[in-house]
Amino acid sequence: MRIATVLEARIAAFTYHGEDTAALHDVDVAAAPGTLTAVLGGSGSGKSTLGRLLAGWSFGGHTGRFTGSLHLPAASDGAPPENSAPLVFRGAPDDPRINPALWSEHVGFVPQDAASLLSTVASTVAEELAFGLENRGMERHLMRTEVAHAAGAAGLTALLERDPATLSGGELRRLAVACSAITRPGVLVLDEPLGSLDDAGAASVRALVDRLLDSGTAVIVLSQAADDLAFSATRWLVLDGGTVTARGTPAELAGSPVLLRTGVVLPARTGGGPGLQRRAGVAAAETVLELERISFGYPAGRRRTGPAVFGDLSLTVRAGEVVAVTGPNGAGKSTLLRHFNGLLRPDRGSVRIHGADIAGVPTGRIAERVGLLFQHPRDQLFERTVLREVLFGLDRRFVTDPAVRARAALDAVGLGDRLDTHPQELPASLQRLLALATVLAREPRLIALDEPTVGLDRHGLELLDDAMGAAAERGAAVVMVTHDLTYARARAHRVLELRDGTLREG
Repeated sequence: MRIATVLEARIAAFTYHGEDTAALHDVDVAAAPGTLTAVLGGSGSGKSTLGRLLAGWSFGGHTGRFTGSLHLPAASDGAPPENSAPLVFRGAPDDPRINPALWSEHVGFVPQDAASLLSTVASTVAEELAFGLENRGMERHLMRTEVAHAAGAAGLTALLERDPATLSGGELRRLAVACSAITRPGVLVLDEPLGSLDDAGAASVRALVDRLLDSGTAVIVLSQAADDLAFSATRWLVLDGGTVTARGTPAELAGSPVLLRTGVVLPARTGGGPGLQRRAGVAAAETVLELERISFGYPAGRRRTGPAVFGDLSLTVRAGEVVAVTGPNGAGKSTLLRHFNGLLRPDRGSVRIHGADIAGVPTGRIAERVGLLFQHPRDQLFERTVLREVLFGLDRRFVTDPAVRARAALDAVGLGDRLDTHPQELPASLQRLLALATVLAREPRLIALDEPTVGLDRHGLELLDDAMGAAAERGAAVVMVTHDLTYARARAHRVLELRDGTLREG
């Protein structure tokens, strides 16, 4: 007997406007109620494009040329959706047009940039969770119950009265997943759902997924890592070069040559782990960064209230040293990095770069010595081409040959052949590497990296590691914030945990 499906997609080809090569071709996906499917692939394999097509965010004539079909045989409540016949796309002007609002009632989607899913009009986490239910006309007393249940499942109960704009990256991701799950779609597509999450946050998302599966929702996970969530999937689809190169169970495909070729990050248990070794200790060297007993708290009513983010925190980092800072979501790790270049200033204590206190020094001047990679790379990309992005500002530093330095930085992150590409046309992983190149090109004495591993496949992690190693060898100090404890322990000289406003040896 054929198992009823809640989503079928047959993608003969999808090509973005202005491109000659198809982003996806010969891809078939079928999701059955209560099943978890993992689509695994390296950077640029087409996973995010597939997610947007399944969710109705991209379709023929809107963002590109699509030939194939999308079919929702039954809605999540068992009743047929508004149009239960397959939507057939031929790449013609009279192709079907998807109403994203109606489609989203049956197919939920959380993109890699989870914050882009949020309404931006809600003043609290509770209001954000209720937003989709309000649009569906749910009665208020039922809405309160659903919000409480969703918040509990996602570990957000303590944050219900917080402004979403004040949440950390990991907290925002959990909120976005909960907002998509709360409406109980027949299908939920999650793009890199565990990115930037601590262990507790990842466990909450996995529990939320289990709850959805038990209720009959089909879940499709798009990931560059074969993590625990992927290993709990019924089936894997391996995506490489925009097409499916293998299908099977995790047991059949884990560690297989076809998966290894993709650059998917594999755990050590599969025999395909990165095999990294911890960096040797740094001999006595000059001090680059000194935080001396700093305290900091966001003003009440603007960001958050309660205890200070930091209290009496100290840190010393020397030239050539790589330090990893870990800790739970919301501990203040990104806030810590923003003190290094003066984007934030301590309430008490001092921040010194090469022995000089940066108090009162303009942030632009500090940036000559401190390079910061933001957690969300789009926050620092604004130019028209990849090369122009890296060149920006080098002429102001009186660099002898800025073009040579810019190209060298791009070669270091594997983007030397994408000089004329618009940064917004790059996949999220390559945007992160491009943002890293803008930092490397200036050769700062201190490099601060906020979640640099998120969204990177195995090849991207190798490029990141080489770049950090080269920077340390030339005498730069590197501080990276990460939730990837395995990577941190393998590639840093020291691992520190930020918790309850203080740093401890991890």
